[in-house]
Amino acid sequence: MSGKAPSLKRPLIIKPLIFQLVTLLVSCTFFMALALRMDSGGLYTDETITPVIAHAIIRRSNGTLAVRLTPELTKIREKSPDLWFVAEDDSGRNVTFGGVPPHYASLLGRLQSLSYAHLRDRSAPYRLSAVIRREVAPAGPVTILAHGKLTGVSFIVLLASNLIVIPVFILLALISLIVTPWIVRRALAGIFRIAQEAEQIDTNRRGRRLSEEHVPSEIAPLVRAVNDALQRLDEGYERQRRFIASAAHELRTPIAILRLKVDTATDPATRKLSGDVERLSNLAEQMLDIQRLDSERHDESLDLIALVRRVAADLAPLLIAAERSIEVQIEDMSSVRGDAGAIERVVTNLVQNAIEHGGRHVVLRVTRTGFEVEDDGPGIPPEERERVFEPFHRLRPRSTGSGLGLNLVQQVIERHDGRVAIMEAPGGGALVRVEFASDGLS
Repeated sequence: MSGKAPSLKRPLIIKPLIFQLVTLLVSCTFFMALALRMDSGGLYTDETITPVIAHAIIRRSNGTLAVRLTPELTKIREKSPDLWFVAEDDSGRNVTFGGVPPHYASLLGRLQSLSYAHLRDRSAPYRLSAVIRREVAPAGPVTILAHGKLTGVSFIVLLASNLIVIPVFILLALISLIVTPWIVRRALAGIFRIAQEAEQIDTNRRGRRLSEEHVPSEIAPLVRAVNDALQRLDEGYERQRRFIASAAHELRTPIAILRLKVDTATDPATRKLSGDVERLSNLAEQMLDIQRLDSERHDESLDLIALVRRVAADLAPLLIAAERSIEVQIEDMSSVRGDAGAIERVVTNLVQNAIEHGGRHVVLRVTRTGFEVEDDGPGIPPEERERVFEPFHRLRPRSTGSGLGLNLVQQVIERHDGRVAIMEAPGGGALVRVEFASDGLS
């Protein structure tokens, strides 16, 4: 039991997206780590404390700055007992909180010239690590130099940088999901074209080859291999066709001689071979008929009524001699476009087949879409109605038929884009219905 055919979407869309995401994450992590020199520097102060500090800076009535302990500032102080900071306005007035390290004494009075900075010392306990931010306080714009909760620069920066990768990856994914199928369709357009060409290849239309003009170079070897296989099949079929034609032609002469000798023989036992000779002759003619199917057809507009009446007239003497009868019924005026000789052989074979299988009365009926041959014989069992079209298949092992008649009928009708079916006649016999394609009717 074969599974579902694999799709190109996974290898061409899903897998490249996974590869892109992994590449982006690894590359971003590597380059950010390299840029930050993760092996140097220490912890740095979390800059989220500066807005809280700014909210606590007020201005006294005399213009100096002061610090009020807001609930938020109190929480920060509880979490970071070593909290210290300096807030300075644009005029150089400042206020300090906690133990400001003497290392920053030279910055007092100059902070208004700065707006953003991170300062870090190189060893624990990192009391010199500080952040500089310009904020807007109730006292007005101030620049804050502060030390508080410490955090690792590498982790935060790397996390932030990789978070930037996510929207980039989503954008790439959307582009891949939209663009890649379009690219695949464009790239495989040649394959779709040769698939349509391959659907037109059958035993009745030999000599066709798949075009290689618009096929991707990776698929071209497969197309060439298929074309080479088709070439070998055509050559083998042609050899077989020539053999059948030659064998049938060669058989006609000895069969004619044998028929003459049997017909002129006086020995009753020899004259009984007449039926077998007739069977050989019919088999040879049907083999030639099959060979003629491959030759060039001469399609023309045919009057089915005239054709059916002509066949009935030609077969009437034989039917009368065999104590059989034939009737032509016209239900509709119908004409088709096709090869007159081939369709006439179809009607003849169907009438002969009806007689051979016990029909004493045969009806040739012209319908709007084709014609029917009905007999009053025992009919054909439902399970055999498809198999009787197989070459050399006989409904009864001892049948005198060649086993090629119905197969020949089916091939001729299919070459005329029609269909042939066997069903039960209203009277219990067999009814063979031949219908032509609507574009072949006129």
